[in-house]
Amino acid sequence: LNSDCIAVVGTRTPTRYGQKVCDSFTRDFARAGLTVVSGFARGVDSIAHKACVMTDSPTIAVFACGLDVCYPAEHKGLLESILSSGGLLVSEYPLGTKPLQYHFPERNRIISGISQGTVVVEAPKRSGSLITANYAIDQDRDLFAVPGDINRARSEGTNNLLKEYAVPVTSGRDIFEYYSFVYS
Repeated sequence: LNSDCIAVVGTRTPTRYGQKVCDSFTRDFARAGLTVVSGFARGVDSIAHKACVMTDSPTIAVFACGLDVCYPAEHKGLLESILSSGGLLVSEYPLGTKPLQYHFPERNRIISGISQGTVVVEAPKRSGSLITANYAIDQDRDLFAVPGDINRARSEGTNNLLKEYAVPVTSGRDIFEYYSFVYS
């Protein structure tokens, strides 16, 4: 996949707001020719991958298990759609490797590492997405976060990122402007 990559990550249990934002941002990225990278998990990750598939754009799904293990199992159709739309599946684990708990944080460093920037859509205070955000910082990658409702626990982690490190974004266009990328 010969294009610039942007990671889109967030909670496995997004609010309707988070779902809508993820879909909108991802479709903007896909239409602009960026390759969206995410972790193939439930929630924000799967919404991002599905938005790419719906726009017939490639996406990279980074697995926390072997490539022959579809986790979560209900994403079998999504896996096939990713491949048929020119996407890529990536894993550092050998075939047959089960999705163990410690594999997910390890996987997150790959998501941020192959991406120019990481967008955290929605995340609670304790979230794997924040691990990805920390890897992005350590890897000297750009970090973006979508502001969330200050009264919702599912936005607490994202809002904390905005206080400390992240560039606030409210549309895909914000990221295009950040990179001086021409959006057609």
